[in-house]
Amino acid sequence: MIYDIGWEGYQTLLGLLGDRSIRMTYDRGNLELVAPLIIHERYKKLLGRMVKAITEELDIPAVAAGATTFQREDLDRGLEPDECYYLANAGRLRDTQRIDLTFDPPPDLAIEVEIAASALKRLGIDTAPAFMLYLFQ
Repeated sequence: MIYDIGWEGYQTLLGLLGDRSIRMTYDRGNLELVAPLIIHERYKKLLGRMVKAITEELDIPAVAAGATTFQREDLDRGLEPDECYYLANAGRLRDTQRIDLTFDPPPDLAIEVEIAASALKRLGIDTAPAFMLYLFQ
C-alpha cells in the first residue's frame, strides 16, 4: 500500500507497469498494488464463465470488458475490476477500444474476487450498477 500518492504518481506507475499482472486501485491519494494468486484467477474465470453462460442462454447482449482500468480524475479514483461486463449499456459504448467514463457509461456488472483482505474499500470506488463480490476464506 502506498499512501499520499498524487494523481500524477498513480498515472506514472500505470504507465511503468503497462500490461503486467499487478492490479492497482487508487482512492484519493492511496494506491494499492496486488499480484493475484492462482486461486484468485481460478474463481475469477469461473464467475466469468457463469456470466457468459447466462447471457448466452438468455440471449442477452454482452460486451466483456475484463479487467479494464477505469479512471475518474474528477473523483480522484481509479480501479481495475477482476471482470466486468456491459449488458443493458452494451449498445451505448461509443468505442470498444477505449472507454472514457466522462462520456461512456460504467459497466453494468463488475466482479471482484477477494482472497485476501483489501486495505481499500473497493465497493465505494466501483461505479457499476451491479457488483458481484466473491469472498474466499
